[in-house]
Amino acid sequence: MTRQAFVHRLATRAPDDVAPLEAMIVGGEIKAPGIVAILGKTEGNGCVNDFTRGFASRALKDLLKRHLSPAEAEAVCIVMSGGTEGALAPHIVVFEWRDAEGPAEQGALALGRARTAALPFEHLGRLEQVDLVAGAVRTAMMDAGIVDASDVHFVQIKCPLLTLDRIAEAEALGATTATRDPLKSMSLSRAASALGIGVALGEIERAGLTDEAIGRNFALFSSRASASAGVELTDHEIVVLGAAPGWRGPLRIAHGVMGDSIDVEPVRAALASLGLTSPGQLPAPDRARLVALLAKAEAGSTGRLRGHRHTMLDDSDISATRHARGFVAGALAGLVGHAELYVSGGAEHQGPDGGGPVAIIATEARIVA
Repeated sequence: MTRQAFVHRLATRAPDDVAPLEAMIVGGEIKAPGIVAILGKTEGNGCVNDFTRGFASRALKDLLKRHLSPAEAEAVCIVMSGGTEGALAPHIVVFEWRDAEGPAEQGALALGRARTAALPFEHLGRLEQVDLVAGAVRTAMMDAGIVDASDVHFVQIKCPLLTLDRIAEAEALGATTATRDPLKSMSLSRAASALGIGVALGEIERAGLTDEAIGRNFALFSSRASASAGVELTDHEIVVLGAAPGWRGPLRIAHGVMGDSIDVEPVRAALASLGLTSPGQLPAPDRARLVALLAKAEAGSTGRLRGHRHTMLDDSDISATRHARGFVAGALAGLVGHAELYVSGGAEHQGPDGGGPVAIIATEARIVA
């Protein structure tokens, strides 16, 4: 069987705005049974109390249940990332596959997904979470038909966080959580999830990992990991994007790794590998080929950017992740010519300290009229 991936980027007017997606489903432009995942940016704060993520997820789930069975709707991975600081544009990206006629095409975009069991709260930010995620990433790779880990270009995970109620629940059972700070738990959960991706992709040796390394040893990182934590779930939703035998279609994916938050040259190289070779900002015809840009953003832990001091980590009013999202989004928007970008803050072990992975999905030039 040959499969074909479809990716649709839709602007939203509010976290619960599902009208554009429903119109495409009703009109037949999106086949609901083939929806693998929905990623989105909402205009919340991206922190523990960002309920826009849950609001948006609930609205999308309710929509899917109008067109799918409850089990089918529940299987769709919904990863909402809070925070549209600066000029980041709220939007969703819908990943879909369909059976296709014709031979497979080398390099065609492949999609896979998986979900884990609920994570015991005392395991968050510890090796048990790393192992749980690593196993699920391998399952998602199998779902996509990806055998060689080098064919994976991006792994997106939605992971849980701790609240005071969840901490109390664990402590009532005699367990101890990795932290009692809900905000810190977001960082630890992203960190353990990213290391799990790195283990699954062969970028990080599991044997050498310790609990103490999680969220601390930033020399360990995955070049293809993206993790977003939220209060709206207790398990992990995992989406793998890459290339695999048995897929066809015009969509291709490439990735690069920013060394810091203004290092756009690796992104320019990824664009060039897809035939988007403008020496400056992408012109309108090339922008039309750019289907989605997915990126991680992080305030470097040294407090400096290329030798100059930054204050993102010293700001007690605004989370550093909010600064980083807006800053990196501006750099990337200047490169590609628009700000409807999926930029997620908090890049612990996701690229080098202060940098982060970026994935580009675009159509082949030969199919553009």
